[in-house]
Amino acid sequence: MPDPAEERARAPHSPRIIPTDIPHSAFDQNALRVVSRLQREGNEAYLVGGCVRDLLLGRRPKDYDVATSATPRGVKSLFFNGRIIGRRFKLVHVRYGEQVIETATFRRAPARGEGEGEDLLIVEDNNWGTAQEDAQRRDFTINALFLDPYRREILDYVGGLEDLEAGVLRTIGDPYVRMAEDPVRILRAVKFATRLGFRIDEETWDAMAEHAGDLARSAKPRVMEEILRLLRSGTALGALRMMRKCGVLGVILPELDEHVGSHDSSDPQTHDRADSVWRLLEALDSYVHEKHVPATATCVAALFLRMIERDAAIDPRTHAGEIGGRELLELAGERIDPFAVEYRLAKRDGYKAARAIALQRSFTQTPTKRFSPLLFARDQDFPEALELFRLRCSAWGQGWDVYEAWLERAAEAQAAPAEALDVERKRKRRRGRRRGGRRDGAGAAAETPSDEP
Repeated sequence: MPDPAEERARAPHSPRIIPTDIPHSAFDQNALRVVSRLQREGNEAYLVGGCVRDLLLGRRPKDYDVATSATPRGVKSLFFNGRIIGRRFKLVHVRYGEQVIETATFRRAPARGEGEGEDLLIVEDNNWGTAQEDAQRRDFTINALFLDPYRREILDYVGGLEDLEAGVLRTIGDPYVRMAEDPVRILRAVKFATRLGFRIDEETWDAMAEHAGDLARSAKPRVMEEILRLLRSGTALGALRMMRKCGVLGVILPELDEHVGSHDSSDPQTHDRADSVWRLLEALDSYVHEKHVPATATCVAALFLRMIERDAAIDPRTHAGEIGGRELLELAGERIDPFAVEYRLAKRDGYKAARAIALQRSFTQTPTKRFSPLLFARDQDFPEALELFRLRCSAWGQGWDVYEAWLERAAEAQAAPAEALDVERKRKRRRGRRRGGRRDGAGAAAETPSDEP
């Protein structure tokens, strides 16, 4: 008997329509306003994508997307708070305060002209279509469900409900074509599989592995966005292990892939290197599960920390080593800067990541004439450095009392009167003049890593 999901993916026909008992209170009111207004003006309009998937799984959606037959200009004309964005993929952001309801026009797969060769990469995606065509061109079956919140109906053109119930992640149509069209879908597959605990369909997995190298051709900002989403997902450990297994990690972060070594290596040092990275990612996941959103610089620093500490021969547990603070900052920059440039990471975030790593030893340093805990806690990069120090404490199960003490110091520093801060700064300036006024990019205590052990 033919598989119903495959039949729906192959041949266009009417959708399977299923009544839903999702309570009205579960829907976001602003999303309902957008759907209602569009429908009143004679347009088709549905909730679509991840919000429908999450509602059916009993999860609370992080955001709501709307799909409609109205063009971007048509949507904009109905909402004074709407703004058309994008070039490759035009859509409308309808804003209610800080909330954005992303509203996209139904699309169809772009027509391929003769002579285009075998390159399937999509570089333009503004071909309007029907709801059915829109469903067919989406990435995974579980993300292609439409929900009419007023009729209380689910429209399923691609067998998404069956896959949702079975816990299977499957592309719509030929997975080799879908991954070639947009290799970033490989990262999205990893994200959904690890976040939802779904099994990836075998053919979809094979296509992911075959097209892993194509990620090198994808838009770097999109890849960076997905990396950060994975690191903030609460399943970063499982995600990076899956990326490593299908070959993606070696394309995006070849240095990290080399650092953790071969899957089946029996070398104890290789095992220890991998274990130290996995421990940090596990700590990052725990941090996210506690309802924290790690800073971008912290996420990047967590990826590079152990490689940089290894370069500097620094003990990951005690942070003891022979290298000075300025040299450590330079080493961190040498590792992180090329990555930041390639993936269009903001220069400020790249520098903060490097400095968070270089500042780690300051948390276990005693006050001296060269090091002021008060000024250190007021440093502009202190929050990211402290966040990274928390991950290290959690990863190696030691130093938590030191972390909590710094939380108290940080609160005291924020409440310190301006006079006390001025006294500390004047003392530093006097010391700087006595030492010849040295002020390079790595600076002096509290402004940069100290060179004292």
